[in-house]
Amino acid sequence: MYTAFASVYDRLMQDVPYEDWASFYRDILQGMGIADGSAVAECACGTGNLTIPLSRHYRITGLDISQDMLSLAAGKARNAGRYIRFVRQDMRALSLHKSVDAVLCTCDGFNYLAAPGDAQRFLQAAFEALRPGGVLALDISTLHKLRTTLGTGVRTLVDDDMAYIWHSRWCPEEYLCRMELTIFARRADGTYDRIEESQVQRAYPQADVTRLLYEAGFTDMIWRGDCTHTPRPDEARLHVAARKPST
Repeated sequence: MYTAFASVYDRLMQDVPYEDWASFYRDILQGMGIADGSAVAECACGTGNLTIPLSRHYRITGLDISQDMLSLAAGKARNAGRYIRFVRQDMRALSLHKSVDAVLCTCDGFNYLAAPGDAQRFLQAAFEALRPGGVLALDISTLHKLRTTLGTGVRTLVDDDMAYIWHSRWCPEEYLCRMELTIFARRADGTYDRIEESQVQRAYPQADVTRLLYEAGFTDMIWRGDCTHTPRPDEARLHVAARKPST
């Protein structure tokens, strides 16, 4: 996952308000007592679209399983004049040299933990990576979004420099949304690259995430909607922050 796809990822995500998301996460962390200047690890950081604005406030490390994504992130950080450490790592086996004040898992990273036991492994690893009193903050695309908004169907895009065909299939017995993308990206010489990408996301109901967090040892959970304070029943995205006990 995310090999040739990394080259077109930012183009596909260009309408996402990353600066607003960064401010929202900063608000969440501040509300949980994580001050500016704290050490933060961002898992599934992708091409650094949140990592870079968050680096203005935190000593942040970006982690991702895709070297292609990390290479793009490092280049963007240099161009922005930001020194950020990027590390290739599977967040299910998160391992840091020093404990951090906060761990983030953003932009559907948690949903990509699709295999049985993946979520438990990540949450336990995040718990171990945090200092006592530290905070985990993550978001999830909701069951409503994966079942209803994405669901089963075909989406297409035709633009001047890109076109795609996006097949999605909701598997209710597994709580999985399986996606197949065929992307045509235009080169400078007018020819096109064809990129094939397969992805799977698991829907995690809010109650299941709450249970998993408690089982990993977290407490003091706060749930929010999609950049709102009070979640609605039809939210496409939910955010949760939870604390590792101080003692």
